[in-house]
Amino acid sequence: MNSLFEYTLRLGDDSLMIGHRLSEWCGHGPILEEDIAMTNIALDFVGQATSLLELAGKFEGKGRSGDDLAFLRFDRDYKNVLLVEQPNVDFGVTMMRQFLFDAYRKPLFERLQYASNKEIAAIAEKSLKETKYHLRHSSEWVIRLGDGTEESHTRIQEALDNLWRYTGELFYSDDVDKELIAAGEIPSMDGLEKEWRQTVNEVLAEATLKIPESDWQFDGGRKGMHSEHLGYILTELQYMQRAYPGLEW
Repeated sequence: MNSLFEYTLRLGDDSLMIGHRLSEWCGHGPILEEDIAMTNIALDFVGQATSLLELAGKFEGKGRSGDDLAFLRFDRDYKNVLLVEQPNVDFGVTMMRQFLFDAYRKPLFERLQYASNKEIAAIAEKSLKETKYHLRHSSEWVIRLGDGTEESHTRIQEALDNLWRYTGELFYSDDVDKELIAAGEIPSMDGLEKEWRQTVNEVLAEATLKIPESDWQFDGGRKGMHSEHLGYILTELQYMQRAYPGLEW
């Protein structure tokens, strides 16, 4: 297995899918300022996906471009975590999904910026600057909704209850990770989940929200086994390339 290809593909797919989900809010935000903010964050993620998938194509060495990897794969070939493909539903669900993911991405990029693989490190360093803002933005909204009205509290607590089942997969590790760490290509991820939980616990406490008691978790995304929602994403995401092969902006 080409571990560098697989690893960067996973990171790129995470960014691609959550970027697409946020882009669905363009023109539909609850207020103008938030509509613009979510659109800009979506663009950040699409930019990350572009860099990571281009790098993945280079590591693969088969001539596939970032666009080929983004638009011309079947659903089982995508390796994003299930969390990022979950539907928006409403603004509270979107912000909770975003917060749980941002709280993971920040310590991840903080580690990857010191990767010995300079190309991965460069992308991580640039992405970290964006991710710090993403986390601050989503954290503030989770606190505002959780510690707001009775309705906003109830709805974002329900969002947490539903999305919590997808968070365990954020820390999925297999031979790909072990090989790259052993080879010194990427740093150890020891303490990553602990740091994520600390951030999550602090924000949820301020938001007066409770972590679900059940520890049952979904997984499979890293292995290409996805929820039904990915198919609908790909229908929109891939339409132009399927209808007009080789189209370039």
